[in-house]
Formats: sequence, structure tokens, C-alpha cells
Amino acid sequence: MKQTQITERLAGLGGAKWHIHLRAKEMAEQGHDIIQLTIGEPDVPTPTELIDAATRAMHDGRLTYSNGRGEIGLRTALAQRYSQRTNTTITPDQVMCFPGTQTSLFAVLMAVSETGDDVLVGDPMYATYEGVIRATGAAVVPVPLRPEHGFRIAAADIADRITPNSTAILLNTPHNPTGAILTLDDLRDIGALAIKHDLWIICDEVYEDMVFAGRQFKSPLALPELADRVIIVSSISKSHAAPGFRSGWCIGPEAFTNRLLSLSETMLFGNQPFIADTTEVAIRNGSPVAQDMCARFAARADILATRLTQSSDLRVHKPDAGMFALVDISATGMTGDDYATHLLDHAGVAVMPGASFGASLENWIRVALTVPDAEFDQACERIIAHAAKLTGSAT
Repeated sequence: MKQTQITERLAGLGGAKWHIHLRAKEMAEQGHDIIQLTIGEPDVPTPTELIDAATRAMHDGRLTYSNGRGEIGLRTALAQRYSQRTNTTITPDQVMCFPGTQTSLFAVLMAVSETGDDVLVGDPMYATYEGVIRATGAAVVPVPLRPEHGFRIAAADIADRITPNSTAILLNTPHNPTGAILTLDDLRDIGALAIKHDLWIICDEVYEDMVFAGRQFKSPLALPELADRVIIVSSISKSHAAPGFRSGWCIGPEAFTNRLLSLSETMLFGNQPFIADTTEVAIRNGSPVAQDMCARFAARADILATRLTQSSDLRVHKPDAGMFALVDISATGMTGDDYATHLLDHAGVAVMPGASFGASLENWIRVALTVPDAEFDQACERIIAHAAKLTGSAT
């Protein structure tokens, strides 16, 4: 029987990228001693205050239908938060609520691109970006993120790949998987290109509150000259250790959100009122867990870099934000996929192959920094011992 082209466009772009993670989970469930360093699951439980807020809202009857924009209390809270953070004026009508960043990004891309269009995105990229772009029918145009440039996307590299079919630049800052943060100069240079070629700038900022000490985050939403072309997406999944709530949003020009409303109403007709109320509490009160998570993740990245540099031929790119570190495994002579499989089978450590995030990371792996310190230290020991057997380096 007939299936649509979207299923063809997305073939191999879903769970297939997570095969190491899924296999590691299965092995752990079977009783194998596996340390899982694959996904960005926060290392603390969801704050009790959010669970209590959700419970109160449900008992208060906040289980009715919502609307296509989302609940006004949450939209007002988000408008106030972003107005303060960007020193601009954001109105509630510029905010739309969705179940998580992923759904928000899908809706936004469906609204700005279609078959025949090009969307420019950094390579490496978060594993779902290729899918959400290709779902629209648009072509993915990878822009290399160079290690020598700190994996920050460069305007010159974007410019080289703009075509008459280009409609949008998809940014991610702080970046997954590299942990890179775009500077204000980066954003201004990219913004100048977007203005020159009349492109949208879509920016995934889900790690905004996961910036390490001494680093600084800037949003393109803060640049007045880009006000009519910037759309940001985010959620409370990372900042508030609440991925299961699936509560996210987009913020863009009011003319854009007004047009997006019909798509939102067709998709889901707003997020659940009790989750919106919980998210409003999260936004108004700030995160009680983000700062400590950042400190732990930064410390683990330092430990990983120090240990692997001193005791193996593997090299670590230290992140400026987020939950992950990249490791260059080219000294082993293996691809990241082969290395990750071998590491799981022979050392009981699960990591993500770099190629899951783009062809430019063929000889890299991504390591999650989200397990407890003692377990993370044991993972480092296993990785070093495993590397010694592969490369002959001293332990």
C-alpha cells in the first residue's frame, strides 16, 4: 500500500542513529555491567517544586483543552523573561508553546521551508536536525564546524553555501554535541548574511542555562536589526531537569507566530494547562538545579580531558556548556561507530558515535557527562585501558 514521501525522506533518521544507546540499555537490562554515557539525561531528579506544581494544577482542574498559542500565564512569563534577558520588548503574542523543543522546531521549520528549499545547518549537529529539515521536503546544507575555530559556525562558511534556494539558517548555541557558544560578533556576522540574503535565523537555545563558569551566552534575539527574522526554540528539559514534562516554546516576530497559529492548531491545539502552569512556575522561579549541574559537568569534562590526555592517545575537546564532551579517537585507526561498538563490547562503556551528529565527526565520539562522579571515574579507567589495548599507549 502507498506511503508518503515523508516516510522515505526520514528513513534511517530516527532510532537508527541511537543504535549503540538502545543496545547498551538492552545489555544493562540483561544484567551486564554497562556505564551509559550516551544521552543527555540530567543527573538530578526533576525538582519537587515542579512536581508539586503539576499536582496542584491537576487537582485544581487544569485538565481542560488549551489553545493553539498556549496558556496566557506561561506566555506572559516567557515574554517577561526574554524581554529582561535580551533587553528588548517581547510580547506574549510572540510566544507559542509546544511539547518540548523538538516539536517546536518541527513546527517552525514546517512554517519556513518546503520542497525545493535549502536549510543551512552546522555539521556536526544534534541528531534530529537532519530529520526535522528533511521532513519539510527541504534539503539539508551542512556547514562545517571547524575544531580550529572552536566548533563555532563561521559566517564565511555559511556564505560559501548560500544558494538562491536558501530559506533559513539553523543555529544551536550552546551547541550539542560540541558545547560551543556563539559570540556576539559571530551572531552579528551571521545576521548580516541573513539580512543580505533575506533568510530566517532559527536558534535552538535549550542549553542556555547550562553555560559553564566564565563563559557567556548571547542570543540573536537580542540584536534589534534581526527582530523580524529570528525565531528561537527552547524548553525546560535541560535547565530544570524536566525532560519528561515535554514543555517547550518558540519566540519569533508576531507576524510569524500569527501565521504559525493555524499549523499549531492543526498539530495539537496547545500544550496541557497543568504542564503550562508547572512551566510558568519554572520560568518565574528560575532553576534550582542548573548551576550545580553546570559545575559538575564542567568538572567531569576537565577530568575526562586530563585523564585521557595523560594516559592515552585520545584527545578531548572541552566544552563551554552543555552535557557532553567530544573525544577524537582517530589514533585508534577506527571510525567512531566501530570504536563505540568495540568499547561497549569489550569495556562495558556506551558512548555515541560522532557520525550520529554529522559526517565531520566520523573519527570522534560524544561522551555524556551526566553520570555520578564515581561511575564517571570508572568509565574513564575503562576507556583508558581499552585505548591502551587498541593503540599500545601506556596506562
